[in-house]
Amino acid sequence: MENFTPFSALIGGALIGLSASLLLILKGRIAGISGIVNGVLLPQTGDLGWRILFIVGLALGGLIYQLAIGDVSHIQTSASTLTLVIAGLLIGVGSTLGSGCTSGHGVCGIARLSPRSIVATLVFMSTAILTVALF
Repeated sequence: MENFTPFSALIGGALIGLSASLLLILKGRIAGISGIVNGVLLPQTGDLGWRILFIVGLALGGLIYQLAIGDVSHIQTSASTLTLVIAGLLIGVGSTLGSGCTSGHGVCGIARLSPRSIVATLVFMSTAILTVALF
C-alpha cells in the first residue's frame, strides 16, 4: 500500500460519480464505457457526438492530471504489448458477454440497486481477485 493516496482517490471517485450522474441526468444514459465505445464503433443516428466527447474527456482527464501533478513516469507495467492487447480483447469479450463493464454495472448499476449489476460486479470482482491470486 505504498502508493495509497486517499486524497486523489477521493477526488477521482467524486469525479467519476459526478460524470456518471450528469450523463444520466442530462442524456438519460448509463456511463458504461464499453457501451459508449461500442456506440462509437457502431454508431446510431444522432448518438455519436456525446459518445466521442465522453471518450475525449476521459483522455483529457489523464492529460490534465499529468500536467497538474507532473511526472507520472513512475507508473509502469511489466506486461508486454502483446499481453496488453490480448487482455484488452478479453475485457471487450467479457463486457459483451456480461452486457456491460465495471463502470456500467459497478458504478451506475449498483447505485441504481440493479440486481443484475450487483451479480455482474460480484462476478467481475471475484474473477479479478482469483486472477491476481493465481498470477
